[in-house]
Amino acid sequence: MRLAVRHRWDVTTAEAREIQNSLRAKWEGQDRLGAIRTVVGLDAAFLLKGSQAFRKPSRWNALREANRAIGGAVLFRYPEMLEIERASAEVALTFPYVPGFLSFREIPALLAALEKLGRAPDLLFCDGQGYAHPRRMGLASHLGVLLDLPSVGCAKSLLIGQHGPVGRQRGEWSTITDGDETVGAALRTRVDCTPMYISSGHRVSLETALRLTLSVSGGTRVPWPTREADRLVGRTKRETLETAKHGSHRKNQ
Repeated sequence: MRLAVRHRWDVTTAEAREIQNSLRAKWEGQDRLGAIRTVVGLDAAFLLKGSQAFRKPSRWNALREANRAIGGAVLFRYPEMLEIERASAEVALTFPYVPGFLSFREIPALLAALEKLGRAPDLLFCDGQGYAHPRRMGLASHLGVLLDLPSVGCAKSLLIGQHGPVGRQRGEWSTITDGDETVGAALRTRVDCTPMYISSGHRVSLETALRLTLSVSGGTRVPWPTREADRLVGRTKRETLETAKHGSHRKNQ
């Protein structure tokens, strides 16, 4: 897939903050969608061994080579939600675990998985935050701006802000506010289940993000696209670990 914006990934947290702030100027919070015929669910998993932090004293040392990210992409025909294809990819991690900067860990693997798909999606559903982020540039917004594609952030937990009570019925929601600003919404995707935390990623208003999320949430708390992407990366991780285990066992025989 062609990137609309490019930047380095092996950066310090200070540089990552500057990148987020520069991308914020390109962000669009209103609908610019076009026809939606395909949607993709995106999620990532990690293969970690040893430290997740940069080795001191040099801030430029990358993570240990054993630490890798697995990106998963599952493409569906919309609105039927029939799966078209799926792909996963594994890349080396070059950024440590720092809250508020998870997109720098996950997006390189997600881009690698998207590259394997036979067609570009019309809409991205990301397992993570969009606008509901301290610098208004969560993973869904970051990836949407990079690709200049409409995106929605579908997070399982609240990162910032607060919201009022959410009704028990599917489709009821309450706005998430950070100070005086509305940054997202807590949405009941299934009766009596824990809400999902939805925010605009890029080129999608909050109201449309809620409507689209409900349209792909067929009886489960987690919307179908990101749920299937989560299952894909989880299975890929288990298979990778099992293969490595058997390979190590044969080596020691």
